[in-house]
Amino acid sequence: MIETRHALENARRDLGDDAWVALLEEFVPDHAALMEALRARLPLQQETLRFAGKEVRTPRLTSWHGDPGAAYAYSGRRFEPAPWTPELLAVKDRVDSAVGVRFNSVLANYYRDGGDSMGEHADDEPELGPARDNILIASVSLGVRRRFLLRHKRTGTVHEFSLGEGNLLVMGGTTQLQYRHRVPRTAANVGPRMNLTFRVVL
Repeated sequence: MIETRHALENARRDLGDDAWVALLEEFVPDHAALMEALRARLPLQQETLRFAGKEVRTPRLTSWHGDPGAAYAYSGRRFEPAPWTPELLAVKDRVDSAVGVRFNSVLANYYRDGGDSMGEHADDEPELGPARDNILIASVSLGVRRRFLLRHKRTGTVHEFSLGEGNLLVMGGTTQLQYRHRVPRTAANVGPRMNLTFRVVL
């Protein structure tokens, strides 16, 4: 995986003020089979979260996994991690080697079709690291490609990516402090997609 780490470093794109992203294509070549294996094994469910004082159902299915104690709180709820599965651990080992960091948790998001989405947000919760000025999010996308929009909080500048088919997007430095991101709905007739976002919970 030394070659992969070098490739990731070469793909690094500076966004300014210590924010950066790096995108690697074909990180998981057998992405469709892996997605089906994970879909069959993971306890994916539609969560109820609180936004602006209202409870809403997430427009996607999710599952939180990690080491014991790697709890994660957002949108008024606290999530205790389910155990790692062999498939998740295999991907985690590859991501750890590529990024050079030991991730201790992962959020799986399953988008059933183009009607499922992720609203604009930043993964900037205080328990995320490895440091406040270096929140690392390693995102592996399986299945069909979907638009991923990264918008600067102050200037509104948008960077667009096409994520899917086994690629890996790493966001690091101050990206989560300066940007918000989302996966918008699409009217196109698209198939399912699964996104695995590996994190470091302190």
